[in-house]
Amino acid sequence: MFLTSKPVQRFLCLSACLVGVELIGLTAPIQVQAQVIQGPVSQDLEAASLFQQGVNFYNTNNLPASENSFRRALQRDSSLALAHHFLGNIFLRQNRPDAAVQEYELAIRGNPSLVQAFQNLGVALQRQGQPEAAITAYRQALVLDPELVDARYNLGVILFEQGQTAEAITAYQEVLRLDENHANAYYNLAIALQQQGQTPEAITAYQEVVKRNPDNAVAYNNLGGLLASVGQENEAIAVYQEAIRQNPNNATAYYNLGVTLYNQGDLKTANSALRRARQEYRKQRNFQQASQVDELVQQIAAVQKQREAQARQQPATPTPAETPAPVIIPVEEPPANQGTFPPPAGIEQPAEQQPTEAPAATPEPEPTQTQPTPSEEPSELQPGKPVDGKPSRGKPVEDDDLPPFKPTRGK
Repeated sequence: MFLTSKPVQRFLCLSACLVGVELIGLTAPIQVQAQVIQGPVSQDLEAASLFQQGVNFYNTNNLPASENSFRRALQRDSSLALAHHFLGNIFLRQNRPDAAVQEYELAIRGNPSLVQAFQNLGVALQRQGQPEAAITAYRQALVLDPELVDARYNLGVILFEQGQTAEAITAYQEVLRLDENHANAYYNLAIALQQQGQTPEAITAYQEVVKRNPDNAVAYNNLGGLLASVGQENEAIAVYQEAIRQNPNNATAYYNLGVTLYNQGDLKTANSALRRARQEYRKQRNFQQASQVDELVQQIAAVQKQREAQARQQPATPTPAETPAPVIIPVEEPPANQGTFPPPAGIEQPAEQQPTEAPAATPEPEPTQTQPTPSEEPSELQPGKPVDGKPSRGKPVEDDDLPPFKPTRGK
């Protein structure tokens, strides 16, 4: 997952070098899958020279000049399938999926074995809102190259978005068979397993995520929430503490740590963690969250005060102090048809659901702010429901030696 572009060997006017480049932003550097196509580009030397100019302009991100060179090359030799493929990539980068689809189809017509054209056709179709056609394109790419990791990963993403969770799980497992360090495949697999109710398997997948990507705050929070849900509170506490070590300003981890300690009856330590959560939320100017944490802090103070009063009275028959009602740390169900990127916080209510208030006797846990739309108002947690982040999006395969793209976050 965390690969960078490698230097590309160019073959003058007689060949083209194509590699896979991640366009849709994840929380990681650009992933490159080398796939070099060698051989004569054209018997027409002028067409080959124009094609090479197009490649050179493309690799320096001069897309208008690149498009012009490829079109002139096609005027000399209309059978240049690779020129159509490059034009499709240019249009995809310009967010013109309709034009990209046309060019990829022309590339495939000229060279039915051009696997990258099938994969990028899938991406363009997906952007057009044609999921079934995109699935077909990805499957055709995998017929040509069953070990094409990016196509299989993209297939898993779109299958999940279509509600075909079991098929998505299979796709992600195949990705991990081919690339055991694919952190986003583990992350999406964890979400899918969680949605299917396979909690032990989801826990294992989340553990692999945080091992490979310690910056994934959502994975830590979901992992802790699942562990707490199956009675492994001590393990959940260790997960939240590790999340705080990774990011000392992680308000959600402080909150979840406080809630778990609260449920264990360790009110003093819980109070400390919750106060720190309140402080971090205020720094973020997330006053709604801070106010909800403050309510829980006040409940803890009331219980502690009652216990101190009973201890001072020392009655002949001690009356047990009130036991605080447990707070459930949920793990959210991911929205089935919304393929977005992992937000940097976890334990949240999906935007599509209406907030449900907890019973009066139970302190209300607070949700985290949904990223990457910071203007969105968080909703309240619903006890007993699972929380997680959004699945990571797929990516098209592009041509080599491109400058890194800024990660793009979106809904």
